[in-house]
Amino acid sequence: MEWFGAGDYDAARLVLQRGIALLYLVAFAAVLRQFRPLLGEHGLLPVPRYLERAGSRAGPTLFRRRYSDRLLLVVAWTGAVLALSVVAGLPQAGPPWVPMLVFLAMYGLYLSIVNVGQVFYGFGWESLLLEAGFLAAFLGSDEVAPPVVVVFLFRWLVFRVEFGAGMIKMRGDVVWRDLTALYYHHETQPMPGPLSWFFHHLPRPLHKVEVAANHFTQLVVPWLLLAPQPVATFAAAVVVVTQGWLVLSGNFAWLNWLTMVLAFSAVSDDVLARVLPLGEASHAPSPVWFVVVVLAVSLLLVVLSWWPAKNLVSRRQAMNASFNRWHLVGAYGAFGSITRRRSEVVVEGTEDDDPFTTDWHEYGFKGKPGRVDRRPRQYAPYHLRLDWGMWFLALGSPSQHRWFTMLLRRLLEADRPTLRLLASDPFDGRRPRYVRARVFRYRYSTWDELRRTRRWWSRLEEGMLVAPQDLESMRRLG
Repeated sequence: MEWFGAGDYDAARLVLQRGIALLYLVAFAAVLRQFRPLLGEHGLLPVPRYLERAGSRAGPTLFRRRYSDRLLLVVAWTGAVLALSVVAGLPQAGPPWVPMLVFLAMYGLYLSIVNVGQVFYGFGWESLLLEAGFLAAFLGSDEVAPPVVVVFLFRWLVFRVEFGAGMIKMRGDVVWRDLTALYYHHETQPMPGPLSWFFHHLPRPLHKVEVAANHFTQLVVPWLLLAPQPVATFAAAVVVVTQGWLVLSGNFAWLNWLTMVLAFSAVSDDVLARVLPLGEASHAPSPVWFVVVVLAVSLLLVVLSWWPAKNLVSRRQAMNASFNRWHLVGAYGAFGSITRRRSEVVVEGTEDDDPFTTDWHEYGFKGKPGRVDRRPRQYAPYHLRLDWGMWFLALGSPSQHRWFTMLLRRLLEADRPTLRLLASDPFDGRRPRYVRARVFRYRYSTWDELRRTRRWWSRLEEGMLVAPQDLESMRRLG
């Protein structure tokens, strides 16, 4: 059975198991802090109502028969504890079935959440995390060598992430083909980071170099991940460096962090030992049951790969698509098109009885741009779901309006769980008399404007999205 074990990938397995588990921990932490005000029994998009409409179309979930906020807490805390145990290396110290059960449990628990998460969980990196967690279940424990087929399935996953993103860019928007995409992207991306302003103001010729390097990383390097060593390790290093650059330039939840972790599936112990001291690991023969299970699951995943492989070569390539309800072997990609202008929805309230007052005060969001003198923060790999929803709302996405109407109502009620999703409440927990939402055009300030005004943004009002509303009128809207 020597062919079954990849004895030269112990370091890769360590990074994969603990890195994926750490991001599961981040994901479950976000569930504990955000799910109930967004999707709970009294949330903006309550899960019970969704399940009544969707039924079996929602997909596999533990909440099928009954959802409650209490059950949600049990699911999230259980997932967090399991993830923490893997980060500490506890399941890996046992036989192969222990980490297998732990990762499958984390996958199942998070799948139950994603399948009822509606627009707040409609992101490609949710499926990516689910698929990575499912694959990690079959890496084995420290007792046996990592299965070579699983190592290559991880590389196939990285290939789909990177090559899929590269192809969707080349097919999607002329600015990727003429290398001008970064003239706009750092300013218009969903949630800028603390360095995004500086990235935007890099010289334009350097922006073109960045885009060209991105194309090389996403269209050429993924093929090298499948090459023999040491080429595959060097290709993985390019992916890690490129993703690290993206981490510095913006907030994309755990997408970039997880891609870096997954790239380690191509890192060989022999090559890594040239720069880091690594001890030699000894492995017991893989149990027959483990070999049979891993090969059966691998065959299933190979069969499921037909749909994403077909999607990669399709002229109508789908971005971030799941081809089954289990979110396994999906299609990935990001920013097939680039917005040229940044619009932001600014939510305000007043305690004045006159809706035509000028005494309006702005609610502050944690991640999305608001006050022009507030420098963007770093939140990734943590995912601020409400803030991302506000970005889509400003783009005019019709799927966002239903929850936004409920958000305004919750602000009029001064609902504490909802207010905790925000960075600041101008009324310190008091109920405002009216709320409204205006749309502004945002752009980064220039170097001179920043020096003079200490403002990172300049904004100009574009119009009113929601005219002043009081609580009674919002209740009539439902």
